[in-house]
Amino acid sequence: MNRHGKGYGEGEIIKYALSHSRYLADSNAFIKCTGKLWVTNYEKCLSEWNGIFTANAHFSNVFNLRSTKIEYIDTRFYLVDKKFFLDNLLDAHFDYGFEKKISIETNFLTKVTSLNLKKYIFSIQPVIEGVGGGSGTYYKNNLKRRLKYKLKKFILKNSKRFQDLIYS
Repeated sequence: MNRHGKGYGEGEIIKYALSHSRYLADSNAFIKCTGKLWVTNYEKCLSEWNGIFTANAHFSNVFNLRSTKIEYIDTRFYLVDKKFFLDNLLDAHFDYGFEKKISIETNFLTKVTSLNLKKYIFSIQPVIEGVGGGSGTYYKNNLKRRLKYKLKKFILKNSKRFQDLIYS
């Protein structure tokens, strides 16, 4: 991580899979989920697939909408059109490094924002469980956390500033 930055290995693994997998070669789209994690509400998330790129995003200051902003795209789990990924996100893990304190998640957001995509953020919270590869953190979305996410998504979906970004 110190040499290349957070997400470099993730990007290299996806790049390798896209150039070596027979399954991905025959596919028009793919779902990325970080190893050792799973999404328990996968079907609900899939129903919000926009055909290009759909992911979750982290917002800061949601309970104060005037200062709310998107911080980064959550790259633990997303749905993506393969051509879109190859044209726009394939090298998102390059050009940042540890010293700049910019991650693959930030680069995904920068790229998606520059393309002016609409309705690319899940309106529901993907319920992610398992062990995070980089941190070793065990993810278990308890009821309190899920309710907090639901409230945040409700606020964001009903905000004029973000309604074009969140699936509805």
